[in-house]
Amino acid sequence: RLVLRQTPGRQWRSVCKGLVLGTLLTSCTILLYCLSTPQIPFSHPEVQVPYSCAHRPSQLHPKPLTNSSQQPTGQTCTPKVDIMFMKTHKTASSTLLNILFRFGEKHRLKFAFPNSRNDFFYPSLFQRSQVKDYRPGMCFNIICNHMRFNAPEVTKLLPVDTSYITILRDPAELFESSFHYFGRLVPFTWKIAGDDKLTEFLRKPHYYFDPEGFNAFYLKNLLFFDFGQDNTLEREDPRVEEGIRFVTDRFQLVMLVEYFEESLILLKDALCWEMDDVVFFKLNARKGSTVSKLTPELRARALEWNAVDWRLYQHFNQTFWKKVDAYGRRRMAEDVAELRRRNAEMASICIEGGRAVEAGSIRETAMQPWQPIGEKSIMGYNLKKNVDKAHRKLCRKMLMPELQYLTELGVNLWITKLWGRVRDIINW
Repeated sequence: RLVLRQTPGRQWRSVCKGLVLGTLLTSCTILLYCLSTPQIPFSHPEVQVPYSCAHRPSQLHPKPLTNSSQQPTGQTCTPKVDIMFMKTHKTASSTLLNILFRFGEKHRLKFAFPNSRNDFFYPSLFQRSQVKDYRPGMCFNIICNHMRFNAPEVTKLLPVDTSYITILRDPAELFESSFHYFGRLVPFTWKIAGDDKLTEFLRKPHYYFDPEGFNAFYLKNLLFFDFGQDNTLEREDPRVEEGIRFVTDRFQLVMLVEYFEESLILLKDALCWEMDDVVFFKLNARKGSTVSKLTPELRARALEWNAVDWRLYQHFNQTFWKKVDAYGRRRMAEDVAELRRRNAEMASICIEGGRAVEAGSIRETAMQPWQPIGEKSIMGYNLKKNVDKAHRKLCRKMLMPELQYLTELGVNLWITKLWGRVRDIINW
């Protein structure tokens, strides 16, 4: 009888493969448990949150107000430090987060951060218990990580005069971005045949879409879902109008991705900030070759499929331009030009080559942005060598991806990092 024996080398390789697969399986099991099991909310005694507990250094002094003609009004405003930023998905919100992180660090403000992840156990509704080290009556100035909005819980966490801000994006473009970024995490997309899954899905979305499917919310009315609303409603359902009114009543400023610089000028004005507070570099941008160009027909289909988000966007597109008119069109154009000038100046100081590069060309691991599964489509930056001492720290902060910045601010991201390990193995 012939007996086959494995050589010691082959046995060792088999053991290694078993260990790797076992570790991967265990990691995936832990990850799925953590992702699918939101923290159980528990009752907190109601303790009034003070108006603000911000340490107010000398830089935060009142500044004179001007009107739409740039004439002094004789009035002053005080910079606002208590901020709720509703971070919606795929809306340049990581760039805004970087602005808030820098402002908060500069003025020693208290962030309400999640614990173990970079979001508040999304897609479960936000609970105060999800905030790192939360105790009743604690004071926080800024909350800005991804959450599914839950107004009563947010209200009990922040001072009563907190400024609520958020940002929206054209729903057709948002759907394309979400499909690219999250599509592989939505199991019902796996059965879509062909290379152009986006086009095939939009051709007959009701055939593929499962409203009860895992992560299905990423692919239908994602904005409405992020605000804690029902994303499966029909366009004319009266609850859609109620949801839009809810957002209108709660948020003082709703910005638009398509007019990002104008949005930042309105933000600066609403919060009584300085121009230097809103300088930015575009973070988490996709390389152009991975962006699906939507034909007029596909765009129409995407808007029809995301009709509730389209109603939401149209409403706030109107309110946005009313705010621009109140600010003054000429004044807005001058301020946008000034912001672009300052951004270009900072880019020349900070960024090697003056522009973003593909993931494979980023030298520092600390500057590598998070990538979607199976792709390396998110671009990043190389910090210029020999940046002068006056700008070195600011340059690094402005270029730093979200997860690295959160870690630097003291957030424990062990679940996110575990998922990153699994993602990296899959990307190999």
